[in-house]
Amino acid sequence: MIITVICALAAGYQLFAVVACLVFKSQRRDTRPQPAPVSILKPVHGVEPSMREAIASHATLEGNYEFLCGVRDGDPATGVIAEFRKARVIPARTHTPNAKVGVLIDLAQAAVNPILIVNDADIRVDPDYIPRVTAPLADSSVGLVTCLYRAEGSTFAARFEGLGIATDFAPSTLVARLVGVDEFAMGSTMAFRRETLDRIGGFASIKDYLADDYQLGQRIHALGLKCMLSDVIVTTHLGGTWSDVWHHQVRWSRTIRVSNFWGYLGLPVTFASAWALAAAATQHHEVALFALAARMLMASIAGGAILSAPDTWKLWPLIPLRDLFGAAVWCAGLFGNTVLWRGRSLQLDPDGRIQESR
Repeated sequence: MIITVICALAAGYQLFAVVACLVFKSQRRDTRPQPAPVSILKPVHGVEPSMREAIASHATLEGNYEFLCGVRDGDPATGVIAEFRKARVIPARTHTPNAKVGVLIDLAQAAVNPILIVNDADIRVDPDYIPRVTAPLADSSVGLVTCLYRAEGSTFAARFEGLGIATDFAPSTLVARLVGVDEFAMGSTMAFRRETLDRIGGFASIKDYLADDYQLGQRIHALGLKCMLSDVIVTTHLGGTWSDVWHHQVRWSRTIRVSNFWGYLGLPVTFASAWALAAAATQHHEVALFALAARMLMASIAGGAILSAPDTWKLWPLIPLRDLFGAAVWCAGLFGNTVLWRGRSLQLDPDGRIQESR
């Protein structure tokens, strides 16, 4: 009886996520012009397989903007960035517990425009990216704009990880937005006014936190401003071995736990594939089939119709297996305060601040 009830809840969540996806799909595209000149701030670390393509996509954008890439001394990425006339290399010399935030501090000091867009080094965008992600900022009640992303993988392990982003993470984001949870942002894109950043104390206010994107959104939301989800979907690139994927996912999981503990504890209700397996193991086959059907329907709509992620269809039979992998990651993320990030082992306090590294 308990498993039947949990399966019903899990299936209900999946169907509600379908509604969230359809609501997002039905939203009208914001066609307002770019409200002001933009500075794109991109922290770069090393030469990743997709980095040149990502930089190139930012060097040919529509709109009035400057493009600043922050790199540390001796980073080989400097040579790649120099290939693009639009891109300007900014030496990063500020050191903070979260190394990326130190780079952002230097980038913000060099930027001259009133609107800032921050995105991760491997993010690739379309030519109309700037006007579309900045248009909502014409509304003074909007403080930050973020967006969903699809993942491409250069290894099978990375593609497997990307399958979870398309069919689990993205729809959970849409569900959160539909029920009014909007105080978070994603590193795929964060567009905001410079004066808003100044009001929260600049990037220095989040320098101790691992989840810098979440903290930025939370602080801007605390000012009474809305954090909006754009209709833009950008592309990121993943790579690495199975070990890399596991460590990446556990880091992500523990970061979510320390950022939003009670929300993290509620995540198992979304594990429809795991509960379907439990129902099948206890001979509740019809219940298991219903939960699994709801899950596969939602995954297909989210990954295929919303994100247009090709691996949603190519790896479609593996979605339940990816879900079970995600459940194992959740269990690992429930305990421990150490994460691996860029070859460093970071110790987190209960609030998500970086305490020490080695």
